[in-house]
Order: sequence, then structure tokens, then C-alpha cells
Amino acid sequence: MPTINIVQAVNQALREEMRRDDRIVVLGEDVGRDGGVFRATEGLYDEFGPDRVMDTPLAESGIIGTAIGMAIYGLNPVPEIQFLDFIYPAFDQIVTNLAKLRYRSGGQYSCHLVVRAPYGGGIKGGHYHSQSSEAYFTHTAGLKVVIPSNPYDTKGLLLSSLRDPDPIIFLEPKRIYRAVKGEIPEGDFTVPIGKARVAREGRNVSIFTYGAMLHVVLEAAEAAQKNGVEAEVVDLRTLVPLDIDTVITSVQKTGRAVIVHEAPKTSGFGAEISALIAERAIEYLKGPVLRVTGFDTPFPYTLEEYYLPSVPRILKALDKIMQY
Repeated sequence: MPTINIVQAVNQALREEMRRDDRIVVLGEDVGRDGGVFRATEGLYDEFGPDRVMDTPLAESGIIGTAIGMAIYGLNPVPEIQFLDFIYPAFDQIVTNLAKLRYRSGGQYSCHLVVRAPYGGGIKGGHYHSQSSEAYFTHTAGLKVVIPSNPYDTKGLLLSSLRDPDPIIFLEPKRIYRAVKGEIPEGDFTVPIGKARVAREGRNVSIFTYGAMLHVVLEAAEAAQKNGVEAEVVDLRTLVPLDIDTVITSVQKTGRAVIVHEAPKTSGFGAEISALIAERAIEYLKGPVLRVTGFDTPFPYTLEEYYLPSVPRILKALDKIMQY
């Protein structure tokens, strides 16, 4: 099996599905001749031409608004937002129109499209290129939110997203775009939306995470093993719909829960997981649910390594929960 990185996985999924489905069109800033700022769409313009791979003005509201119109008329658009931080001008289009069209039309219009955007820190991008805004979209009924952590899941989840009837926010962890590589099977395959993956088995504590943080958590779990703590690591993969069954099963097994994500703690997605655990598995808990997250501040440039959850911060939480 070939070994590729996450950028290549995105490119492969788009290329293969565009060959299979001529309704798919890609649009966004510099996605055409330049292949995108991270080169995720490189070569698509040459193969499919300007009618299916479209460079747009620097106008996110226009990008998403145009994509919504395309979707209503039967196309399967894949708009790219160059950085998730830039999506806010299009927020109204997404939450007011895109997310509600199926419900508002009584199912006459599905308005299927996949909004792709790189998210998160780790590249010294400063506070306008490093944010993790996934919780805004998980709060909006009608949207699915997908966040892969490796090339296999990236390709499989993106293919599933491109074939799904609902609008999807597909967030790609740019910190590990090229740093993480993995084997991809030949031929067509998909990863189901709404199904988490147990990335590491354990019996003492469950750690729930997604995206780039998975790899930091796995490193912390290996370090904790040396102190006799066997951490189970669950990669959520999809925030909406959330695989709550896997979350609760893990907590029932270990009796302890730690949640790790890059976004600020207040109203971050970890709060939703904490509430669900409290509602459905509180009798299994041996201590409080702990969160290791970004801070409730703008994303810093010079202090990026302190803002992002790290192995020492995760180990501190594991030590606290094990001693409770």
C-alpha cells in the first residue's frame, strides 16, 4: 500500500471523486492554478479545467453563497476556506441558509456541500491563522462536523462526506498536513461518518480527542505507561454526529475521563462531552471529568507552545485524575 500524507490524501479523495461524479466542483481562493495555499488541490485545475476548479475573489461570504446556490441546483460543490479563521464573513450564510435549507424546504432541497478548511495552531500563524472554531458549528443543527487525524481517515472521511446528503464542515489539521504519514489501500474505500476509533487500548483512564491533538495525546499515553497508567485514547473523528456509544463504553471501562482539544476551554466541544458523560455514565466515574485545552485568550504568536495542549499538561491531568 502506498504511504502518503494528509495533503495528498485530500488531493486523492477529491481527484478520484471528481472523476466518479461530474457534479463535484471545487471553488475557493487560489485553489485553481496555484493548487491552494497548502497545495491540497494541486493538479485538479489541469485535469478538470476552469469549469470545475474555480479561483474566486477573496470573499468568503461570496464563496459559500455561490456554493449554496450551486448545491440547490444539483451540483456537489466543495468550497475551500483558506484558513478556518477566515470563515466568519461566511458564518451567516452557513448557519442561516446552508444548515437550515433541508428543514425549511421540507426536504425538497438537501443542499449538499462540503466546506473544507485547515484549522488549528502549530505553524506559527498567529491569532488569525491558528484558531479552532469547531464548536461554533457543532452548535448549529443541520451541519455535520468532521475532523480527521491521519491520512487514512482523511481520505476515507472526505469520500464519505462527498457522498453524504447533508452539508458538512470538514476541518483539516494543518499542523500535521505533512508531518503525519500513513498507508492507504488501493481502490475505493470510505470511513463512516459518526464512528469514533479507539486509537489505543487502556484500562485506567479514557482520553478523548481529535485532529492534530491525537498525536500529542498518544505521546502522553506512552509516557504515562512508564508510570503504570494505561490510558485508552479515543479519536472522535466526527463531532457531529458524535459516537457517544464509544465514549460511554470507554468511560464505563476505565472510570475516568480526560478531554483534550486546541480550542479555548469555555464552551469548547469538551464541555459537551463532559455533560454527556455526566448524564449517561456518572455512576461509573471515579473522579471529575478533566479538560486539557487552549486558553480563553486570543491565540498567541510567541507563546504558541504554551497555549497548545502539550504532553506535560496532559500528564499533569492524568496524574490528578489518578490520585483523586
